Amino acid sequence: MVFTFQPPFFAGLSGYCAEMGSAFLCAALGIVPTVRHADYIGSWLEVLREDNRAIFRVASAATKAADWLLARHRDAQDARIEGRIAA
Repeated sequence: MVFTFQPPFFAGLSGYCAEMGSAFLCAALGIVPTVRHADYIGSWLEVLREDNRAIFRVASAATKAADWLLARHRDAQDARIEGRIAA
């Protein structure tokens, strides 16, 4: 097993990615969030300033995850409409 050193903030970027993805999903589904996505995402500004490409990598991963979940959601809605699964 090979371990590589990464600055400590990379360990937390998965949480940032999840929060950004959650914000994307809420916006796409018309859900008014009960949490303050903007505040949490904003708290990462200092970290993101240290790596000017991190925001693009995280946003890309969050978009892919949100798109995947939205596709599953649409598939389930279509299946319900077609009567293939119970509501």
